[in-house]
Formats: sequence, C-alpha cells, structure tokens
Amino acid sequence: MASSEALPPVDLGPAARYPEGEVFRVPAETTGWNDDIAVVHAEDGSFYALDDTCSHEAVSLSDGYVEEDTLECPMHASAFCLRTGAPETLPALTPVKTHRISFDADRLILHPGTPRPAEQ
Repeated sequence: MASSEALPPVDLGPAARYPEGEVFRVPAETTGWNDDIAVVHAEDGSFYALDDTCSHEAVSLSDGYVEEDTLECPMHASAFCLRTGAPETLPALTPVKTHRISFDADRLILHPGTPRPAEQ
C-alpha cells in the first residue's frame, strides 16, 4: 500500500448519504492508503478526512466523537483538528494526516494521500 504518495480518487457516493455530525470509516483496501480513513461530515456541513488511527494509541478515530471542529479519540479523549489533523488535547502529541475531499455534482470524492488544502 502507498504511504506518502497521492492515489487515485475514490467516489464515496452521494454526499447526502452521510448525516451531519457523523464519522465514517473508509477501509484501506478501498483507498490503497496505508491506513483506514475517517471521513467526517461536520455539523457545519463541511466534510473532512483524516487517517483513522489515533497517533497516541492504535484506536480507530472513526469510533470517536465529532465535537465542533475536532474528532475525539474514543480511548483517551485526544481531540484532533478536522482541518489540520493536529492534536488539540493530550495525550496525543503527533498529528494525523489529512486527505482532500472534493465534490463531483452531488458525489463525495476522497483523494487519499493528497493533504487537505489549508484554505478549504
């Protein structure tokens, strides 16, 4: 599997399929990325994608909780910024990678390995 290079985009289907405030796991087998990817439909309507494994403990972030602009790990409550992947609370100290999300008409497109642009 790839670890640092961009991979082909993955069509995740209609954006309407993903309720606001929810997190969804996209398996590494689907994306070709070296980790599952957590896709978040934030309460403000924005979509975000982060590596699914917490950088503090090998726990799935997609099992965590969306709190405003963060994704909270279900094990030790480290919160990661949805925009940058940076940890905002301890015990995590290392950011998780972000991935670009785009739209094609009403379809949600994930770009594994392509970091989320800062202005998005």
